[in-house]
Amino acid sequence: MRSNLDELTARLGRWSSGRGPLYLLLAVRLRALIDDGELPPGSPLPPERTLARRLAVGRGTVVAAYDQLQQEGKVTRRQGSGTRVSPAAVPATRASAGMAVNPLHQHLLGLPDGVALLSCVAPDEPPPALIEAYAQAAAELAAVRHDIGYHPAGHPALREALAAYYRARGVPTSPGEILVTNGAQQALTLLAAVFLSPGDTVLTEPVTYPGALETFREAAARFRTAAVMPESGPQERGTAEHGPQEARPGEAGAAGPGPAGFGAALAARPALAYLVPTGQNPTGSVMPSLVRRRLAGLAAEYDVPLIDDEVPAELCFSGEPPPPLCSFHPGEQIITIGSLSKIVWGGLRVGWVRAAEPVVSRLARLRAVHDLGGDVLSQFAAARLLARSGELRRERAAVLRRRHDHLLAELARALPSWSVEPALGGQTVWVRLPHGDADAFAQVALRHRVAIPPGRAFDPLGGHGDFVRLPFLFPEEELTDAVNRLAAAWHDYDGSGSARPLPALIL
Repeated sequence: MRSNLDELTARLGRWSSGRGPLYLLLAVRLRALIDDGELPPGSPLPPERTLARRLAVGRGTVVAAYDQLQQEGKVTRRQGSGTRVSPAAVPATRASAGMAVNPLHQHLLGLPDGVALLSCVAPDEPPPALIEAYAQAAAELAAVRHDIGYHPAGHPALREALAAYYRARGVPTSPGEILVTNGAQQALTLLAAVFLSPGDTVLTEPVTYPGALETFREAAARFRTAAVMPESGPQERGTAEHGPQEARPGEAGAAGPGPAGFGAALAARPALAYLVPTGQNPTGSVMPSLVRRRLAGLAAEYDVPLIDDEVPAELCFSGEPPPPLCSFHPGEQIITIGSLSKIVWGGLRVGWVRAAEPVVSRLARLRAVHDLGGDVLSQFAAARLLARSGELRRERAAVLRRRHDHLLAELARALPSWSVEPALGGQTVWVRLPHGDADAFAQVALRHRVAIPPGRAFDPLGGHGDFVRLPFLFPEEELTDAVNRLAAAWHDYDGSGSARPLPALIL
């Protein structure tokens, strides 16, 4: 599980991006965490040197921040027992105490402050096609009669459109095999509630989508990891070096690399397995069809529910998205999730699950407890957009491929010591730092007004501390500016003076 230091670092968010002395900025953020109940009375704060090292500041900064909080009565400090939140610091609420914090979500929750958010990967404005689809959907809504608008499984029109979408991809699908959700994140939450009990094991790749990890953590699951492919690179994900990892206390271990290793992990019959085969987040890799067939067969053989996260699947640079895992096996074990957040816009909160009818029925009953159905107008618009998915895919993939190439060229120019593999799809590349700690470097980057997620956020076992994820979905001039900021931050962090001269930053 994530360490207390990792938790606190994530909760601090963009603490250093304001103006003023660093010790005051740190004290302000810690005070807010105490007042909001996220650091409850009696909870220990990290030792000064430990926190300073993680935040990439001098020990004096942490000492001064702790002293400030002690003067305010927020913390107590005793030699030999460290620094703890004061019992007198009664929080406004205790509801959030102990909740897992995804550093990516923390950036979303933060107020706008001029920081370039390289932590978020979704289109930053609604495309014209979405505006057109809503106009058409409004006319369709005006004609609705005898419909109260509650559809826990999704509006019939969108369920049929999604079934047709999969049929066009060669997967026989009926509307009864479709559940519409408020985005793919809700789909993951429902699936975790149906398939996981506290202490169950979830099998994932060594690095994967953090939103899924947080959902499984919220269900009190344990993790086992196995790389899908034995060699590094976008075509063959995972490496012998980064695949097997030691388990943390309370977690299952990691299996060896390759389909055989993942198959061996499936043979242990975890409660649930999770993969992002196309445009993988964070590596941008694409799983070969032969491997897809093998893994789908193994999941069916060992009767393990396997989630195929296809949210970034439409962003495959080679053209048509590869076949989903469910195309290789028709049984109940393969569950596909998707959404329009990457190909259209994150603000269109429409996602879905494609699964066997008994699974969809269970999910629909659970959703009805929490949510009687999604917004009907958005579902009408989504059905219109699905009819244009080929056109939208080609346009979006062409833009992303151009920006991907630009980002890699800029990294080679300004940060030649960083190692990065080209992506085959998706919206991100996985970058290895030549040395140092990515969490500490991310703190320095914040002081240069750019937010990047460190590698540990993507690893369920807390490894990959020398990696960062970078997106390439922004316009070229913004990518250049972001790389320049990162290069200046790396110069400060590295201290070698080896960075090349850079143009002035655009702040």
